[in-house]
Amino acid sequence: MKFHVAIPFLAIAALAGCSTTSGGKGDSAVLGSWTGGSKQAAKTSVLAALGNGLVGNASLEPADRKQALQAEYQTLEYSPAGKVVEWKSSNNRSGEVVAAQPYQVGSQNCRQYTHTIRIDGTPQSARGTACRNEDGSWTRL
Repeated sequence: MKFHVAIPFLAIAALAGCSTTSGGKGDSAVLGSWTGGSKQAAKTSVLAALGNGLVGNASLEPADRKQALQAEYQTLEYSPAGKVVEWKSSNNRSGEVVAAQPYQVGSQNCRQYTHTIRIDGTPQSARGTACRNEDGSWTRL
């Protein structure tokens, strides 16, 4: 009987470590602490692991692409399932990213997510999966 009580407790304890909320911390503070370097270098390194993200080869300016990737990272790392994270540029480009509930694959946290971008009002959506690396970056599968 005691064995059966321990299993749910261990499952809850394991899930508690899988939180995707930041607890109010900004991503730049956390990113800087992962690498021991500057916050900007850490942010660039963590975003680089996403490659082109779900926006792929969409017609985005470099600044727009960076905003889109930051929104993907913010969503994957900190947002609860179903919460919309929006981004908007000054040149009529925008988007929103929504992630599903995190799940485990081996020792990695993974999430499915959708990114919809709007270029001149025309929406384009893509779906994918990313898993979190030990250094805090996310790699698209």
